[in-house]
Amino acid sequence: MGFEQRQDFARQVADLNKYGQALNQCESVDEVVSLTLEAITILFELTDVTVVEVRDGDLSVVGSTNPEVSAGGAPGEVVQRAHETGETLTVTGEEAGIDGDADTAATLAVPEGIVDEPICVIVVRSSSAEEFGDEVVRPMEILATHAATAISNIRSRERLERARQDLETRKEMIEMYDRLLRHDIGNDLQVIAGFADAVADVVEDEQASEYVAKIERAASNSADLVERVGDLLSTLEAQREPEPRDLRPLLEDTVRDATDQYESLSVEFDPAAFDHRVYAGDLLDSVFTNVLTNAAVHNDGAVTVDLYAEEPAPDRLVVGMADDGAGIEPDLRDEIFEMGVKGPDSEGTGFGLGFVRALTESYGGTVAVRDSDAGGADFRVTLERV
Repeated sequence: MGFEQRQDFARQVADLNKYGQALNQCESVDEVVSLTLEAITILFELTDVTVVEVRDGDLSVVGSTNPEVSAGGAPGEVVQRAHETGETLTVTGEEAGIDGDADTAATLAVPEGIVDEPICVIVVRSSSAEEFGDEVVRPMEILATHAATAISNIRSRERLERARQDLETRKEMIEMYDRLLRHDIGNDLQVIAGFADAVADVVEDEQASEYVAKIERAASNSADLVERVGDLLSTLEAQREPEPRDLRPLLEDTVRDATDQYESLSVEFDPAAFDHRVYAGDLLDSVFTNVLTNAAVHNDGAVTVDLYAEEPAPDRLVVGMADDGAGIEPDLRDEIFEMGVKGPDSEGTGFGLGFVRALTESYGGTVAVRDSDAGGADFRVTLERV
């Protein structure tokens, strides 16, 4: 009879699944760690347990029943090896103890992650067992999976909450800028245009009349720009908080609309690659529409965009749009997402990609550009996965 077929293993798995459900209800990493330590102590009757969190490649102890192990400290060599290999590791003899502790006979380190992202390592030590067998290793791996999933979900919720807070801050700033532009600067421009018009009626000198006409044009253009920016700010201010959205149908509609609008634009697109849900607002389609139509507007002749999705991370998804156009000058790439920045040959306002970045960041995501394999531009929009 295999180990997994034993009745006591089935009971243990049932108990672990109950803990798994409880772990997914935790609101913080500390709660996950506390419950994990409790589960191991009760189910395995092991009293030397440590949980190590992996964040951005760094390992840190977040909880332990061993008084010699402090939270925030660096884990030992056994944990480092388990993390680097991604495999469960059992060590016996002198290497099993902490700083040469002779009382420890065996150490078990179980690393766990979500997809390719390491999340945590659970470590147990025993002074009685010469080596941990399947009756401990297999259930411990199940518990580690539950703990890693719970921690990953908490991180996603924390990122979403930060995005919501950022959105509220942006809305307050947008309201201030909108008021400043429309009322203060807008009113001043109306005064300038009014006086210029009055001066034009009384000036007879040809050169002076030319100067007055330039003042009128500058005031009119500036007033038009203020109105455009004001409309953009009002749109951003009206954004709702990010919520789960299906990406595939949104992109299908966006691609269809963009290619219908521009005959010169072709989009290579596999809808099945985008069967994911992301956190976003109701203007997410504008992010992709701006990038796709930019490829048609800012390139001469026919242009093809490869719309692709990278292999998703547990909490992130990259949507790429790589075209075969003329590309973007390297010295513009760091500035092109700034409001009002545009290429030397562009006839646009320079706000399209600034709008893209503002929207994407309000959803907790990012946007960047690099060279495409075809020699054009490759825009990469990173969004939070559900």
